[in-house]
Amino acid sequence: MTRRLPPLNGLRAFEAAARHMSFTTAAEELHVTQAAISRQVKLLEEHLGADLFRRYNRRLELTDGGRAYFLVLRHAFNHMDLATKQLFPESDDTTLKVSVLNSLAQKWLLPRLSDFQARAPNIEVLLSASDRLVDFSREDFHIALRYGAGGYRGLEVQRLMTDKVFPVCSPRLLEGDVPLRAPKDLANHALLHDILGARNEDMQHWGRWLTAAGAAEVDHTRGPAFNQLGMILAAAVDGQGVALGRLSLTADDLAAGHLVCPFGPVLDARYATYMVSPASTVDLPKVRLFREWLLEEAAKTMAQTAALPEG
Repeated sequence: MTRRLPPLNGLRAFEAAARHMSFTTAAEELHVTQAAISRQVKLLEEHLGADLFRRYNRRLELTDGGRAYFLVLRHAFNHMDLATKQLFPESDDTTLKVSVLNSLAQKWLLPRLSDFQARAPNIEVLLSASDRLVDFSREDFHIALRYGAGGYRGLEVQRLMTDKVFPVCSPRLLEGDVPLRAPKDLANHALLHDILGARNEDMQHWGRWLTAAGAAEVDHTRGPAFNQLGMILAAAVDGQGVALGRLSLTADDLAAGHLVCPFGPVLDARYATYMVSPASTVDLPKVRLFREWLLEEAAKTMAQTAALPEG
């Protein structure tokens, strides 16, 4: 049976324009002019007999039909990309593009990355640290590390670390006029707050931890608040107060003696760290190698739970 496909150049131009929501960016990706993209999309619309975009002075908007068509085309293009890489692996270069949250990059991934580079010297890792979730349909990443509930639809998802939450502080706070010996002693120290953790109702919230510790009478609202976990932990290392830390982000500072866990309880975090990839990259050898290495490093980190206080 003969297929009556739309113009392939038009499909390619439309998919790129819809992915970027920009004729200009699509033209840069496909190495053509903006006018060529506009013309190809217009020819495709004429062929289909339907508008795919609503065009405004400074922006584009997909029509309902255009949005549905884009989802189908994106899926098809991803499958073609995957099939090409599986059949012709030599066409896949050695660059590995990784998106990761700022705090995880700073406190966990970067200090370990040299080990992966020694293991796989032919792979060049390009690391992008951001608290904004990457959109694989619009951005060119092979893998991302996310902290959340794990429900990432349309992506290949594997849990990396199920985290633990506990108080951390400078060793200096264990001594002095008001030493930290039990949870009730937190009433005499500044509590360092995670704005994002409180908003997401994660266990990284002083009110919940103090209740679990049997010290609900301690005022959990005192102390400064931060929107970056890296800043919170830096303040804790500096002796400015006590923070609720996750093992994944405090393991190295605990091992180095920059931070200590004065007492328990050690709670399970509500969320976990996940490795996520689109179907088009999950089976690439360099991605598989990186995932395996990440799992090994995560297991080493989580093994430090045994050294934390129980009560």
